[in-house]
Amino acid sequence: VNHRREHFGLNLITPHRGMNPLIRFLLQFKNPLVLILILASVVTVVLKDPVDAAVIFGVVLINAVIGYIQEARAEQAIAALSKTMSAEATVIRGGTTVRLKADELVPGDIVKLAAGDRVPADLRLITTRDLQVAEAVLTGESMPVGKDATGVLPRETVLAERLNMVYASTLVTSGTGVGVVTATGDRTEVGRSSQLLSE
Repeated sequence: VNHRREHFGLNLITPHRGMNPLIRFLLQFKNPLVLILILASVVTVVLKDPVDAAVIFGVVLINAVIGYIQEARAEQAIAALSKTMSAEATVIRGGTTVRLKADELVPGDIVKLAAGDRVPADLRLITTRDLQVAEAVLTGESMPVGKDATGVLPRETVLAERLNMVYASTLVTSGTGVGVVTATGDRTEVGRSSQLLSE
């Protein structure tokens, strides 16, 4: 466990360092097309056409505000994703069932799931019994998805159809299951989503 924790790190999503709001707003004007529009508004002022200049500058300002708001929302979504990771997990280590903090999980751990549990990491299911998982956080699917440990699926199977896998931050709505941890922290599907949002 210690060796794997050194190699893979803690089961946490790396927090995204927030940017100063003023700098984030100023970066909206970094686009070459925006700079051309600002230059065009300056030229129209010099040509004594203040109405056209005001319209061009207004469009640039509205564009900057919309970009700023979108980036702020993305930053909030990243923070929300990192908070969805489970707090605790029921793990079988050395033949003993123990309750651990989810951030202590490493690939290869065996995790027990029951109704009401938040999945603590990405797991390949070993056994299931009427297991259903709400995966809306990843797939947008509003209804819980039935899971089946017996299925062997091709590697290219899309996320929403991987019935033999459960993913970090999803919620077990009914049934029970046991799975082996395949990915933790930033390597989980929700961790990849967080990285894509930050980019």
